[in-house]
Amino acid sequence: MTKEIVSTNKAPKAIGTYSQAVKKNNLIFLSGQIPLHPETMELVDGIETQIHQVFQNILAVIEAAEASVDDVVKLNIYLTDLTHFALVNEIMAQYFSEPYPARAAIGVASLPKGALVEADGFLVIGE
Repeated sequence: MTKEIVSTNKAPKAIGTYSQAVKKNNLIFLSGQIPLHPETMELVDGIETQIHQVFQNILAVIEAAEASVDDVVKLNIYLTDLTHFALVNEIMAQYFSEPYPARAAIGVASLPKGALVEADGFLVIGE
């Protein structure tokens, strides 16, 4: 089976040489999503709003891949300030339920467009 490119206008369009997601067999690989509003392609303000926007963007790509949040097996969360880790946990619980996917929280010096948070991950479907 060849790889299938996943794309939706409900998440920010790719701003570089990548796809929003790639589906191959029963795996879906999500590209990093920063907190851009999909209609304006502008960064939303404030860490709480940015975290919500990142999860909304991720969910839009998952939906476009005809998958479910329950299919997510791994997330990586990138933060420019790890003191926001507890807030990420609180907000993530509004989008994901137990059993939660595996996850890493990684402190980084900077993110594209000055974002405070970014997330990527992968899904396994059809199990």
